[in-house]
Amino acid sequence: MDAATLTYDSLRFGEIEDFPETSEPVWILGQQFSALTEKDEILADVTSRLWFTYRKNFQPIGGTGPTSDTGWGCMLRCGQMILGQALICRHLGRDWRWSPGQRQRAEYINILNAFIDKKDSYYSIHQIAQMGVGEGKSIGQWYGPNTVAQVLKKLAVFDSWSRLAVHVAMDNTVVIEEIKRLCMPWLDFDRGACAVSEEPREMNGDLEGACALAEEETALWKPLVLLIPLRLGLSDINEAYIEPLKQCFMMPQSLGVIGGKPNSAHYFIGFVGDELIYLDPHTTQPAVDPNEDEQFPDDSYHCQHPPCRMHICELDPSIAAGFFCQTEDDFDDWCAQIRKVSNCRGLPMFELVDSQPSHLITADVLNLTPDFSDSDRLERFFDSEDEEFEILSL
Repeated sequence: MDAATLTYDSLRFGEIEDFPETSEPVWILGQQFSALTEKDEILADVTSRLWFTYRKNFQPIGGTGPTSDTGWGCMLRCGQMILGQALICRHLGRDWRWSPGQRQRAEYINILNAFIDKKDSYYSIHQIAQMGVGEGKSIGQWYGPNTVAQVLKKLAVFDSWSRLAVHVAMDNTVVIEEIKRLCMPWLDFDRGACAVSEEPREMNGDLEGACALAEEETALWKPLVLLIPLRLGLSDINEAYIEPLKQCFMMPQSLGVIGGKPNSAHYFIGFVGDELIYLDPHTTQPAVDPNEDEQFPDDSYHCQHPPCRMHICELDPSIAAGFFCQTEDDFDDWCAQIRKVSNCRGLPMFELVDSQPSHLITADVLNLTPDFSDSDRLERFFDSEDEEFEILSL
């Protein structure tokens, strides 16, 4: 059976291996635990993450398309999980915990409704699959980490409640100025960081400006979701990247990593020793519909068994790392941590620069023959789902 269609449907959760008895720290999305004394706390934290899996019997995608994503939607579900974690941090806070069987907070219900398998939910499988057509992916086709990151960026524009600034850093480079322009679009950086622009500015596909904001909002920072598609080796992960990758899970801004094995995606939320801890979407569950007051059974959206683990060397090198910065101070702190990690052992996974490098990638540099004369920017990435280089014209 193809790896992408393997599920836990026939397994009893009790057969999944428990956490190891080890003195090594357990890191989950920026928080440290002890496997010896805090096992219940570890499981409560993992259970509180949103767990999106294959579903069946939902509305046909596009009206006439598939009614299940079993076998092809695992990376789409991982994209939902990493963005779901960002929304939890945005509206409920990193320390929020899910309480089964109790009436949930309105913010939590709003978050979950954004991912329900129906066409009018912001981040449903329907929206992700249909938006992916613009990225060259037909409905039912497997995605890579970069593709799902690009799709989530486009969908977030329509989520006026969360008001996220989603940035996908390409070419292994995070440009600080680009992010600050995105998160504070009402500031005129050309005239100085404190100058408020007099004209509306279109950022990330969304028209915003000082004239569209209340006066007290002009000093605010749009919460940042930073997604960084990376390739950490050719066919296998380069061991020089292992320690920097672990450091990412230790940062309080961590949203985890989406990736996995070829054609089999996982959502990685932490590590213990040399094992990565992840949530696996390869379980097919029935679609869920909310009732009239938008409440519905939510147990199936939380993984209530010990999370899966795999040795870090088994990780496919094509990944996307995610980070959430609620405030500008959070982002500045993240930058300081990244610079510190870059000075430690191992290879830095990406470059952090203050402003856009002066050189531009051209077709000549990439040794390409197609005519890209209408493109403003070329971005190259290696996408593991079809094992070839792709060019995105953004």
